[in-house]
Amino acid sequence: MVKRIAGCIREFKVYAILAPIFVALECFLEVLIPYLMSKLLDKGINVPGGDMSQILKYGLIIAGCAIVSLICGACCGVTSSRASVGFARNLRHDMYHKVQEYSFSNIDKFSTASIVTRLTSDVSNVQMAFMTIIRVMVRSPLMMIFALFFCFRINHKITWVFLAAVPVLAIGLFLLMSKAHPIFERVFRKYDKLNEVVEEDLRGIRVVKAFVREDYERDKFKAASADIYNEFVTAERILSFNRPLMSFCMYACQLLVYWLGAQIIVNSGGTEMTVGTLSSFMSYATQLLMSLMMLSQVFVMITMARASAERVCEILTEESDIQNPATPVTEVKDGSVRFKNVSFGYGRTGDGRQCLSDINLEIESGQTIGIIGGTGSSKSSLVQLIPRLYDVTGGSVEVGGVDVRDYDITTLRNSVAMVLQKNVLFSGTLKENLRWGKEDATDEEIIHACRLAQADGFISEMPDGYDTYIEQGGSNVSGGQKQRICIARALLKKPKILILDDSTSAVDTATDASIRRAFREEIPNTTKFIIAQRIASVQDADKIIVLENGRIDGFGTHDELMENNEIYREVYMSQQKGGGDFDGEQG
Repeated sequence: MVKRIAGCIREFKVYAILAPIFVALECFLEVLIPYLMSKLLDKGINVPGGDMSQILKYGLIIAGCAIVSLICGACCGVTSSRASVGFARNLRHDMYHKVQEYSFSNIDKFSTASIVTRLTSDVSNVQMAFMTIIRVMVRSPLMMIFALFFCFRINHKITWVFLAAVPVLAIGLFLLMSKAHPIFERVFRKYDKLNEVVEEDLRGIRVVKAFVREDYERDKFKAASADIYNEFVTAERILSFNRPLMSFCMYACQLLVYWLGAQIIVNSGGTEMTVGTLSSFMSYATQLLMSLMMLSQVFVMITMARASAERVCEILTEESDIQNPATPVTEVKDGSVRFKNVSFGYGRTGDGRQCLSDINLEIESGQTIGIIGGTGSSKSSLVQLIPRLYDVTGGSVEVGGVDVRDYDITTLRNSVAMVLQKNVLFSGTLKENLRWGKEDATDEEIIHACRLAQADGFISEMPDGYDTYIEQGGSNVSGGQKQRICIARALLKKPKILILDDSTSAVDTATDASIRRAFREEIPNTTKFIIAQRIASVQDADKIIVLENGRIDGFGTHDELMENNEIYREVYMSQQKGGGDFDGEQG
């Protein structure tokens, strides 16, 4: 875990190395000052009449050491800040790019709120721990080593007092960390839950207000927030024992040092230890004990950061289960599609519920294929196998006569345009959204695609036309307008296969018919899959697939299905009489 995360330091490695060097110099000079103070006392102040030359000599050296130590401290602050901020930037960069590589099944494993929490709060925790490690984690041990060295030089007998305190502190810290770490792991999972509540509430704020459910949402948030509070209180209650433990050891050591030092001075008559050496010894004792105090605080922070680091590593080490083959095919010949004994189930290994079973289809390039079926019949699951958004768990899907698993993923997906059930527009102008289909599309190409999608009319009526700004999620356009913009975006790709997953449900029947007519006339060589609730939307398709419980119940033209398929005939008759449509939810 540490090795994987440390790899994100990269170009900031120089700063990460310089910071501990400056810390080491600062520590050495800080520890040297008490030693020089003892010399100033013994050779300059405590001699009969005082020796001004020695006082001036050691005074200037001490002042010089203090100035250099200050400069080293400032340099350490600058380098450690740059190293930690750069490290966090790289860590977020690597995590975000890793998420972009995920397949749908990888994304299903992590919730959106959890990924956001890991990219923000968890990275911040790791960043703070990293800065602490290259500063305090270096400073405290070095200060202890330097202070112990000078303490041994002054009086090795008294120094053993500090060494005796180390095992007590180590055992105490180990027990505290082992108890607190599992709690922090739970805390961050509860942060995910809190963010999920917030995200869900904000996404559905219009529904919340329409049904006057503000109080209910407040209670949900309060419950999630209370869970975090309770867990944090438990963790902090455990960690609160750290300071009393440190204070006990610190004051006990100080009392013993004073008592033993006084005994030695009195018994030896000042020959074994002088007032100056005792003064410097006490300075070293303070530095030593403060170092232990800081070290204990570092371990507390690392305990928190460890839980965050593990969550960050889960993102970084997750491997997409959809990978390019060793020698990928980089050209899609045509839009023909073939399903051969296909079965599919959700889950990393497909060992969950089977959504599709025994799917066998042959579709020629340029055909229009309608797909209808009830809720849970796996209509969306079927078409998502074509651009390899998921991999089949049995059988194979072929596009242009080649198994989709043999294609370069980018090549395959550039040849397939998909308008998903949940139409997504991004904040930016209409042109910027449309150019997702083709980055270098000209204005003429954009207008032509919008005319095919029956979107040019309402776009031209907008005050800024194609430069109209789209709010986040497309909240300033209607559902039908959003669908037509998304269809135009897909058409700009000039795909070999076009998939419309219930993408005209929010438009009127006349507009729906105009879109289908434009498809027939303008893109006759593109294979078109149309998932629809209304049979009128697929009635004139070359072939229609009727799905029922993940299996093909019927496949043929409208007339053939009216004659041979009971499900199709019943739905058609119910819609002709004004009955309910098939539900268009994702199967």
